[in-house]
Amino acid sequence: MNVNEALNYIHSISWMGTIPGLERVRELLRRMGNPEKKLKFIHIAGTNGKGSTAAMLASVLTGAGYRTGLYTSPYILRFNERMQVCGEEISDEELAEITEFVRPMADGMEAHPTEFDLVTAIAMEYFLRHECDIVVLEVGLGGELDSTNAIPAPEAAVICNIGLDHMQLLGDTPEKIARAKAGIVKDGCDCVLYAQSPSVEAVFEEVCREKGARLHRAGMEPLRLISHGLEGQTFDWKQLAGLRIPLLGEHQLHNASVVLTTLEVLAQKGWNIPESAIRAGLESVYWPGRFQLMRRDPLFIIDGGHNPQCLDALVQAFRDYLPGRKITFLNGCMADKDYGEMFRDLAPFAKEFVTVTPDNPRALRADKLAGHLARYALPVTPCESVEAGVRTAIEHAGADGVVCACGSLYMISEICAALDRLPPR
Repeated sequence: MNVNEALNYIHSISWMGTIPGLERVRELLRRMGNPEKKLKFIHIAGTNGKGSTAAMLASVLTGAGYRTGLYTSPYILRFNERMQVCGEEISDEELAEITEFVRPMADGMEAHPTEFDLVTAIAMEYFLRHECDIVVLEVGLGGELDSTNAIPAPEAAVICNIGLDHMQLLGDTPEKIARAKAGIVKDGCDCVLYAQSPSVEAVFEEVCREKGARLHRAGMEPLRLISHGLEGQTFDWKQLAGLRIPLLGEHQLHNASVVLTTLEVLAQKGWNIPESAIRAGLESVYWPGRFQLMRRDPLFIIDGGHNPQCLDALVQAFRDYLPGRKITFLNGCMADKDYGEMFRDLAPFAKEFVTVTPDNPRALRADKLAGHLARYALPVTPCESVEAGVRTAIEHAGADGVVCACGSLYMISEICAALDRLPPR
C-alpha cells in the first residue's frame, strides 16, 4: 500500500448514517492491542482555539525534552499534518504502513469504523511506535462521543472556548454543547477551563464534582499585555515576564493563559517543564491559518474562522491591528454553516467582497454567497476558482490595501497554493 492508496482507503469510509459512539473505535483499538493504554495524554475539547492551544502545548513540551505527539484536525495543506511527533509530520511511508496494518482489523469488524475512528486508531499506533512520552490530543467533534475519548484518563482535560457550532449534533445552547464537551473529563483527572460565561462554567463545575475531578480556571487576571503587532504579542503571566507568541489576536492571549495553566498542572504532577522551555516553546510555535500575515503590498491575511465566534475574534483583531483600514474580503464557506450570521459583523470593515467556492462537497457556491453578501450594499465579485479569487482580491485591494481571506479552513490550502504561484514581492 502506498500513501495514495492509504488515503483513498481512509477517505472511502463514510460516517453518514452512523450512530455516534465509542464502541467501534474501542473494538478496533482492542484488536490492535490497545496502543492508547500505553500512552499519556493532554485531551483538548472546545468550540474555538483547540488547535492553537494544542500547538502551543506541544511546542513547549517538545522544548522541555519530551517526545511529544500532536493530533489535530482538520489539516491545512496536507493530511500528514494531523499527526506529528516533536514537530515532524508522519511520513508518507509510515502513514501507508500503519494504514495497511490497521485495515484488515477494521474491515473484519461487523460495524465498520468511521473515517475519524480509523484516523484516530492510526495516530495511536503511530504515537506508540515513536515512544511518545505524552500526546496532545485534539477532539474532532464534541467530546463525550468523539473517537478520541476512547483514551484512559488524561494528565489534563483542557476545555477551550465554548460557542455555538455543530448544533445539530451537540445541542442548541452553549450549556448543552458544554455538557457534550465535558464528556472528556474522566474520574479523578484535572480539568483546565478557559474562562467562560457563568452558566457554561456551572456545567463543568457540576461534571467535575460528579467525577471527583479537580477544576482549574484559566482566567485572564494573571496576564498583562505588553505590546502587540503583526509580528506577534508580548505579555507577562504571573511571575513570567516578557513572554512572546507569534499568534495574533486577543483570543490567543486567552489560549496562552489556558496553556500556562495546563503547564502548571503538569508541573504539579511531576513533569519537568523549565522556564526556558516555556519561553522558547511559546515563541517558536507555528499554527497556520489563524490571522496569519502571508504577504505585504497589499497586506494579505488568512484566517480559518468558520463560525460566528471565530468571526467575532477576527473583528476584534481588525480593531487591534488594522484600525481604520477598509478590507477586501475573500470569502468562502460551507453551506451548513450559519453564514447569515457569520459575515454580518464583517460588513462595517469591508471595502468589498470577493467570493469563492471551497474545494469541499459541503461548500456553498460562490454565486449563492455573493447573493447573500449583496445585502450589505457593497461591491461583490463571485469568482470561478479560488486562484481567480486571490488574484481578484489583490487587484481590487491595491498595493496599499488589505485582503483578508476567511470563512473556511477548507480553502486555506488552495489560497496558499495560489499565493505561491504569484510573483514574489
